[in-house]
Amino acid sequence: MKFIVKLHSEVMIKSKPVRVRFSKMLVSNIRNILRKLDDDARVRFNWDHIVISSQSDDPQLRDRYVETLKCLPGISHFLEVTQHNFESLDDIYQHTQRIFGDRLAGKTFCVRVKRSGKHEFSSLDVERYVGGGLNQHCQSNGVKLKDPDMTIHIQIEEDKCYLVEHRHQGLGGFPIGTQEDVLSLISGGFDSGVSTYQAIKRGTRTHYCFFNLGGAEHERGVKEVAYYLWNKFGSSHRVRFISVPFEPVVEEILERVDNGQMGVVLKRMMMKVAAEVAARFDIPALVTGEAMGQVSSQTLTNLNVIDRATDTVILRPLITWDKQEIVDTARAIGTAPFAEVMPEYCGVISQRPTVKAVLSKVEAEEAKFSEDLIERVLAATKVQDIRELAMAQPTETVEMETVQQAAAGEIILDIRAPEEEEQSPLVVAGSEVMTLPFFKLASQFENLDASRTYLLYCDRGVMSKLQALYLKEQGYNNIKVYRP
Repeated sequence: MKFIVKLHSEVMIKSKPVRVRFSKMLVSNIRNILRKLDDDARVRFNWDHIVISSQSDDPQLRDRYVETLKCLPGISHFLEVTQHNFESLDDIYQHTQRIFGDRLAGKTFCVRVKRSGKHEFSSLDVERYVGGGLNQHCQSNGVKLKDPDMTIHIQIEEDKCYLVEHRHQGLGGFPIGTQEDVLSLISGGFDSGVSTYQAIKRGTRTHYCFFNLGGAEHERGVKEVAYYLWNKFGSSHRVRFISVPFEPVVEEILERVDNGQMGVVLKRMMMKVAAEVAARFDIPALVTGEAMGQVSSQTLTNLNVIDRATDTVILRPLITWDKQEIVDTARAIGTAPFAEVMPEYCGVISQRPTVKAVLSKVEAEEAKFSEDLIERVLAATKVQDIRELAMAQPTETVEMETVQQAAAGEIILDIRAPEEEEQSPLVVAGSEVMTLPFFKLASQFENLDASRTYLLYCDRGVMSKLQALYLKEQGYNNIKVYRP
């Protein structure tokens, strides 16, 4: 089993020292990954290509090689080849005829040769000799140099010829490690998954930062996305998964910040905390999935205000992408199934969000926060090696009962943000309704009458389910979800 790997075009046009450095990094990345599949994997650098070989002929292992190489950044394409020694042009023809002769029946064809080393013949000599022999002794429809049904590719190095049986498209981009590390803010949705993939593809060792706004169930889902992206595209390098408990920030935003400024303030607080986390690990840049104009916080004015929250570089790979482009890419790379079932956080959405935030006004709102807010959040942040996510014991699925009406003695607990509840108070005939904002559930639910059953309610049913699952995991069994 043998493959010839061609480097991405942007690597090939680098200066000689840079090209050699990038190529050696790609060789190292390939070794790191393939040795997990096959102890016999051999990887050799040969200036303009990389040769991969194994003694195994296992077809299942071959399929795993192909799928792995397709997802490795830095590879333009790779050729699946058979290797043969030769002493004459006729030897090359005989090897080619044995492999491709039967495949040419009823087809037009041409032969293309690339050659390196010193030989008494040229590449054109090989094309003419092999092509003429095949045309004479096979049941083909003849040689056709332009748009043939089949092109036979032959690569010659010194006394070896490689016959190309399959050509596979690679991922492109730069080998991981050729660029500096980044910290990707990942939520599990379409945008952040694709922006993370774009960062990996560009050669960055990409770490994952998740701002937990929806409890343990949301965190589990995001961990699945992060591990999938790392395992498929970036497993040549170790990275971190960092979970930041952001409920204290949300609580203060909802209680202290002007309604129209909430979205921008939330994003700025994320950037401030992410920058502190990045500095802790000497990571020079952040990555987000923001796209210009997609939501109110992503107007150019608001992005400018958000950027001023930190001096750390904020990269936005999707800044000019359409939403459909993002969704299509998510489907292509395999993150769409995760995003489609990932609940969107709906707790901090202003009724009339500003699209032209003024920095001085936003900073005035942020001055209302507790002085130690960021320090408390950072102190509670959890850091894991991404590989630990695969070793974690699978958690038992928690089922949550959903009801359309309250039974006798049950209390409907409205967990919406205060301004949502004030704008449209929940009134249910014949049922008792209480209010307790979702961001206070963790600290105040224990103060409620434990003998009563509580039906959690929010407008969309997302937050109520997440919070109900969280409370049930904490040992509370007097919980249901209310969806009238």
